Amino acid sequence: MTILPSSSFVSFACSVSKKGRQLAEDDNLVGSFMRTDFQRDRDRIIHSVAFRRLKHKTQVFLYHEGDYYRTRLTHSLEVAQIARTMARALRLNEDVAEAIALAHDLGHPPFGHAGETALNEVMAAYGGFDHNEQSLRVLTVLEERYARFNGLNLTFETIDGVVKHNGPITGKVRPTIKALDQVWGLDLSLWPSLEAQLANLSDDIAYMSHDFDDALRAGLINIEQICDLPVVTTILADIETQHGRLSMGRLTHELTRRLISYFVQDVLVTTSAILEKLNPETVDDVRAAGAASAGHSQQAAEELAVLRAFLMTHSWRHYKVNRMTSKSKIQLTALFERLLSESNLMPTEWQTKMTDDDKQKNARIIADYVASMTDRYALLEY
Repeated sequence: MTILPSSSFVSFACSVSKKGRQLAEDDNLVGSFMRTDFQRDRDRIIHSVAFRRLKHKTQVFLYHEGDYYRTRLTHSLEVAQIARTMARALRLNEDVAEAIALAHDLGHPPFGHAGETALNEVMAAYGGFDHNEQSLRVLTVLEERYARFNGLNLTFETIDGVVKHNGPITGKVRPTIKALDQVWGLDLSLWPSLEAQLANLSDDIAYMSHDFDDALRAGLINIEQICDLPVVTTILADIETQHGRLSMGRLTHELTRRLISYFVQDVLVTTSAILEKLNPETVDDVRAAGAASAGHSQQAAEELAVLRAFLMTHSWRHYKVNRMTSKSKIQLTALFERLLSESNLMPTEWQTKMTDDDKQKNARIIADYVASMTDRYALLEY
């Protein structure tokens, strides 16, 4: 596949934030003059406590099942690398794309999607739990690093990208997003920037490709099961033609990198064609386009759907994974309910946030505490 030239496209995100930060800051601080606003956003995310904790949060496999398998941290880094590469190829703002990619999973609780399901169930009477909203709570409320404010005080462009990286928000709006909309005027019905759209596509490409790698190495699937899948069959044939029969380790790595390359190139070709037709002059033209300005071709989208369905059946819902997720849900549910009934078991700094007469607020604080935990810490607390 040949990538179309991008020389006709402008940079859609300037290097200085258009709307700035919610709270004005002293730009004379050491190092601030050397970095753009968006570089500082990225650096604040990387230096956050929540980002470091992703190292021991589940992607598919629990941390104690092996140190090779991907975690939320390695997944976030892989998403950021893909997003930055595509942003550069399309002459967009790499730092915005990277910041959004690095921040998109900060709100995930321990034990992957099993943990989110458990928290949403126990929080049903108190407003529920959603990891996308939790990421924004981390970015705007929960991080306590700076003298003047809670959160990271990121720019509008980064916050808007995290809020809407999955696309416009319609229907019920989560409380944290509603509050941010009131402050920023996010125009939730509009599309996010191209950088945010690329970060979302990078998320799909990263987990789809790397979950094949992890599932093969874990023995949940084998090469014979996947050799007839779309894209995979062509890649495996090309590898054997070029290199003969490889060891499993080399083969899975070659498969992964070529899957990523295939879908990345498809996004670049498809997005270039969309932008050539749309001919946007500003990021506002992208926001008001009425449809995504970055995406896959119909063929690649259908191929991704087939690969996703295969992984759902043979990896994500494999009985070994089901056993792990079932146990994790029981543990996290019990942990939350115990803390809700005996909040004096929480660390002192979390107890001080509690009130005597607002059970819904207290439940949200406990959810914040539990969601912040690594897998290992949650097991120890349980």
